[in-house]
Amino acid sequence: MELLHSSCYFETLTLISPPLQSCKFGFNSLFFSPPRVTLLSAYHHSGRFAVSASFQHGDTNLSSNSSQTNHEDHASLAQNSIAEFLRRDIGLSEADSDFISENCPKYTRMIVEGVRDLEEWNSWKGSGESVGIEGLGFKEKVIYMVKQKGDGGKVAFLESLGLSLSSAMYLAHYVSSESLTILLDKVKYLKEIFFSGSDEKGLVGKYARRMMLYLSIPIDEDVQQTLSFFEKIEARRGGLDMLGSVDASFRFLIESFPRLLLLSEENDMKPMVEFLESIGIPKYCLGKLLLLYPPILLGKTEEIKRRVAAALEKLSVVDKDSGKVLLKYPWILSPSIQENYSHIVSFFYSESVLKMDIDHAIERWPLLLGCSASNMEMMVKEFDKLGVRDKRMGKVIPKMPQLLLCKPQDFLKVVCFLEDLGFQKEIVGQILCRCPEIFGCSIDKTLQKKLIFLTRYGVSTTHFPRIIKKYPEFLIYDADKTVLPRLKYLMEIGISEREIAFMIRKFSPILGYSIDKVLRPKFEFLVNSMEKPVREVIEYPRYFSYSLEKRIKPRFWVLEGRNIECTLQEMLGKNDEEFAADFLGLGELQTHSETS
Repeated sequence: MELLHSSCYFETLTLISPPLQSCKFGFNSLFFSPPRVTLLSAYHHSGRFAVSASFQHGDTNLSSNSSQTNHEDHASLAQNSIAEFLRRDIGLSEADSDFISENCPKYTRMIVEGVRDLEEWNSWKGSGESVGIEGLGFKEKVIYMVKQKGDGGKVAFLESLGLSLSSAMYLAHYVSSESLTILLDKVKYLKEIFFSGSDEKGLVGKYARRMMLYLSIPIDEDVQQTLSFFEKIEARRGGLDMLGSVDASFRFLIESFPRLLLLSEENDMKPMVEFLESIGIPKYCLGKLLLLYPPILLGKTEEIKRRVAAALEKLSVVDKDSGKVLLKYPWILSPSIQENYSHIVSFFYSESVLKMDIDHAIERWPLLLGCSASNMEMMVKEFDKLGVRDKRMGKVIPKMPQLLLCKPQDFLKVVCFLEDLGFQKEIVGQILCRCPEIFGCSIDKTLQKKLIFLTRYGVSTTHFPRIIKKYPEFLIYDADKTVLPRLKYLMEIGISEREIAFMIRKFSPILGYSIDKVLRPKFEFLVNSMEKPVREVIEYPRYFSYSLEKRIKPRFWVLEGRNIECTLQEMLGKNDEEFAADFLGLGELQTHSETS
């Protein structure tokens, strides 16, 4: 070691070490010429010295392109070495070994850097104190380093599933008691059952959002973990729409529920799957159920059976429908949701809703169980303002239970829309009882479009109140797919658009009649058997509301037998007593009046 320069107050010492053995790893040579360490010291008036140092190789002109190429070559070699270790030492198949080694780049980089550090250490210490890899080739050094990590390839495997290196290392420690071969089989089975059905439209994610939206009660740990799982996926590209994608969500599934990797396939997972299928969960729907509530699989089968039985008993649900209810709302098995059931029932009882209607409402819309009674009470107050209370409430809740979960301001927008059409609050309340679905519709996307549809057929806005009051269900139909074909059929049989507008104004329920079950058979009987002209139904469109077999045919045959000619209204508009008195001169005609 030689002293090159010194001065009184500032000292610069350059230390030149003897040439070291070249390490052929990642570079043509790690040390081409003696490295230099430059020390710069300065004397301070306090008597202290400050020292700084810099380290420099003798040759700093390595080609960056050459270095990058060598790094890539070593990464490829390391990848092959990891695959060989997984095949030879762990016993994985060639396909599994190659997949894992090709999809764990950060683990591979960590191993390569470990080999590099070990080589550098051996170069400094000398052959007498070298550690473990003296005389080994690069491939053997990689395998040596993989073994030294002590995880049996689990970190590489977990990273290949999409986990970050840090998460993979944590989970590898968590499942240290499991062999990689068993772990691999578990993962394959978990993917099979969690992603059993196609979800191209992201429906599982949409349902998850709905479950989150209507949750407003204190929750237990299982639901909290499920929400955390959803939030992790929501934060990624594509959000919850990707929940049903194995590539997008599986890594978050095992990060959120690592206990899944400790379950026994034969003793835990398969018995639970068999139970779920036995209560009516189709195999292709199993993934949806488990993704929406993964803790189901973590519970003991007997415990889940008990929870299912308790939930169904409360709702008076028959066994054949149990799977349907569970698919609608998997969180019904959550302890916090089941506890909230009693609060929901007490609330409905206070509003004079019958137990039968309560059960029907929850079975139809079980998301009610995740909502606090105080939230629903706000909507009930809005119903009350429209005169809908007590027994009348029982007409609304079973038909449209989700209306209780609406925001009051959204509900009031529809109320104002109907009032602007000319309806009084009392009539709006009647519409609510008859067709509550209207109040859950968008004004711009649904309700307003139906009115525009009517104007296209010449119906004046002044007739809207009469039309809607008689047939409010029209507002919830898909006009183009449902109503339009019916109107086209009427035009095919010789009725003009103007005449159709007249028929709608006079009897708007005609918009809801099926072509095959109502319009066509009754029209054909009119013209073929009764030999009446089309104008008869234009003048009396209510003709289509009567039962063909129980009213139209029997009365026609009676009149035909007596050679009596009359209009459709005269024939059908009278009750049985009036008909018998006017046309038979008898007491009561034994026929039943029923609309179809």
